[in-house]
Amino acid sequence: MNKYTCVVVGYGSIGKRHTDILNLLGQDVSVVTKRKIDYPSTFPNVKEAIKELNPDYIIVANETNKHYETLLEIKSTGYNEKILIEKPLFNKKQDTNFLFDDVYVAYNLRFHPLIQKLSTELQGRKVVSVQAYVGQYLPSWRPGTDYRKTYSSSKVLGGGVLRDLSHELDYLQYLFGDWETMTAIGGKFSSLDVETDDHFSIMFNTEKVPLVTVQMNYLDFITQRFIIVNSNEKTYKADFIQNTLQINDEVIHFETERNDTYRLQHLAVLNNDVTKLCDLKNGLRVVTMIEKAEKASNDKEWITNE
Repeated sequence: MNKYTCVVVGYGSIGKRHTDILNLLGQDVSVVTKRKIDYPSTFPNVKEAIKELNPDYIIVANETNKHYETLLEIKSTGYNEKILIEKPLFNKKQDTNFLFDDVYVAYNLRFHPLIQKLSTELQGRKVVSVQAYVGQYLPSWRPGTDYRKTYSSSKVLGGGVLRDLSHELDYLQYLFGDWETMTAIGGKFSSLDVETDDHFSIMFNTEKVPLVTVQMNYLDFITQRFIIVNSNEKTYKADFIQNTLQINDEVIHFETERNDTYRLQHLAVLNNDVTKLCDLKNGLRVVTMIEKAEKASNDKEWITNE
């Protein structure tokens, strides 16, 4: 493939992952960070990186609450090439009418073979109900890091399960269409030392499915991520930990590594293959759903998608 000049903004765990994968793909990668790190090409801010490098591709992987400010800085330089923003797009809804043409949000689970196989299997089928679940014990997420000092535990930085684990909110709408009506229950229910929501359950319907439920939490000591889909003819269970898809009594195993979805996502952006990418509109759709779920939980009500 062609060699591109790439800039990764932020060098936390996800920024480092993007940097490593792009290097493995043979790209020229620089990092924007104010930290002192052992990396050959770094810049203290994104404006300097753009001025010196004139990059082809920028990955915004700093804290969620800094995404919008970072995009404004990028826009001020006149840059109008490819951008990938880590999920969620923003910590709250923002005006994006002035932004760029090629902006995508890093919902890489869309590239997982289980999601793609489900999408194919469900074509033309009437889906009756869907249940999605994701849970993992937060202190075990990032080995060697105090979970209390991560963005996950901070409201200001844009943490909490609704934003941290928003892949489910994206892929459910990717597969089944926009949500129509919704209610939710969530908050900080555990003894974890966080100021963010550590559990959330959402119930909604979409234009294609009359009943969808999703539960997410920071407390599951048995790491789990799965989706169960019931149609009139078949039941499907996709297990993202075991990489299996069960269709009634048949179990299909998939060979995939964690970084594969990230790699495929980067290749899609660089090759202008937008069919599976989450664009700006769909990224905002998730931000809106998060805010509406919080409102539904706080007000104890059903909400209609406007």
